[in-house]
Parts: sequence; structure tokens; C-alpha cells
Amino acid sequence: MSTLRFNLPTFLTLSRIVLIPVFVFTVYHNPLLGAIVFGIASITDLLDGYLARRSGEITKFGIILDPIADKFLVISALVVLVDMGRLPAWIAIIIIVREFLITGLRVVALSKDIIISAEMGGKIKMVTQIFAVLCLILMGSIYSIDIYDIGIVLIWIALVLSVISGVTYTVSFWKKI
Repeated sequence: MSTLRFNLPTFLTLSRIVLIPVFVFTVYHNPLLGAIVFGIASITDLLDGYLARRSGEITKFGIILDPIADKFLVISALVVLVDMGRLPAWIAIIIIVREFLITGLRVVALSKDIIISAEMGGKIKMVTQIFAVLCLILMGSIYSIDIYDIGIVLIWIALVLSVISGVTYTVSFWKKI
């Protein structure tokens, strides 16, 4: 495993970070376009890890940068949703604190050459967050289904999954350290 190597998975991770300001500036004026940008950025999260594993191009840089890019994307979306009045601040705060805590633990573990891989609970949480954010951004109704209400239910599920997976990561960290 190399430390720093520029490859397609790294490019996708970096593109996710570059798309964050585009998302933030777009979503206020055009929620649909903002949701599309957020969706594209989210898809890069699915692709970069898959491609890195499939091609054997996993790097320490990618292991550190990928979850940070994920956190930046989610945190940006949560802050925007709070600012738009579509999400209670306390929900965003709990999710954001969890993200910083887990990222910190993963960086400490990696500094000791211990890799704490993403677990299924964390992956499900991320997917739930993505769909919750999209629903809360779009907020209207589709075929008489209010997707804002769906977004609120999904963000509650993501909140519970955040806490559970946060505890799981913390326990895994202490066992491996």
C-alpha cells in the first residue's frame, strides 16, 4: 500500500471536495440543481472506494482523504439545511460531533498503522444521510408524497445509525489499539 499516489479513486475523492462549494452556492438559488450536484458528489463516494479496491490502488492518502471528503460533504449539507430552516440544529450537531470523533479515531489508528475499515453500519448511515439530505433539499411533494416528511424520517434513522455506528467504531478502535 503506497502512501501518496494520484489515481482515479483519488481524483474522484478530490472532485467530491471540489463539488462542495458548488453545492453550497447552488442549493440556495436552485434547490434542484443543488440536489443534483450533491447527488453527483455522493456517487463519487460510492465509486472511489469500489474502484480503489477493485484495481488494488488503495493508498494511505486515500484511506485518510476519503472519509474526510465524506464528512465535509455531509457536514456542509447539514449546515445548509439548518440555515435553510429544514433541519433542527441539534440533530446536525449530534451527527457532526460523531463524524469528527470517528474521523479523529481513524486518523490516530492510522498513525499507528492500524486501519479501521468502514463497517456496514457506517455505510448504511451514509446512504441514509444522502437520501435524507436529498429529500430535505427538494422538500416538495412528488405524486402527492411529501418528501420532506420522508427526509425527516430518514434523518432520524441516520441519527440513530450515527450513534450506534459511532459506538461500534469507538469499541473497535479501543480493541485494536
